[in-house]
Amino acid sequence: MAPQDSRGWVAFGTELFLTHATERSEPSALPGWTRKHLAAHVAANADALGNLVHWARTGERTPMYASMDQRNADIATGSQLSEARLTSWLQGSARSLASGMAALTPSQWQAEVVTAQGRTVPATEITWLRAREVCVHAVDLGTGLTFADLPEAFLSALVAEIRAKRGLDAVPDGPLPDVAAYLAGRPHSLTGVPDLGPWL
Repeated sequence: MAPQDSRGWVAFGTELFLTHATERSEPSALPGWTRKHLAAHVAANADALGNLVHWARTGERTPMYASMDQRNADIATGSQLSEARLTSWLQGSARSLASGMAALTPSQWQAEVVTAQGRTVPATEITWLRAREVCVHAVDLGTGLTFADLPEAFLSALVAEIRAKRGLDAVPDGPLPDVAAYLAGRPHSLTGVPDLGPWL
């Protein structure tokens, strides 16, 4: 995918998430998580990806998270913040990440960084990682959004990525939003397909 595509999806998904991340004490569509957990997760993700932007800009190795335990603790702590503090963190981290990405030079975008899963990738991957996070989790808020509310080109890219990561030879026939939801382990309307389990 072209980097400019995923940058546009970051802006779209961020606005979508921020608009719908309301009534945060309500359950999200993810088992065991309220919308506050999801908001904290998305805020922490922006900070973590900001570490990769710093790495790309300076060459200083700055992993996304100190550890997975630290990542989980940040989400748990964030879910207990007041609405005002959580909103400030969610919005501020998104703005900081956006400004950091906007300041990268073409050569810095090609710098190698390492994802939380241990993959070494060019910094251009950061925009896709963030787009995927905000778009999919906007649906996970459980406010009525579905995969049909996401851009078609984003869904096509998502299907291609999950298909490759799950090692699937083919994907089922059906509307693109439902195929994407199915592959991502989210509710869908496809019938006669095996359960793939959770993803992201």
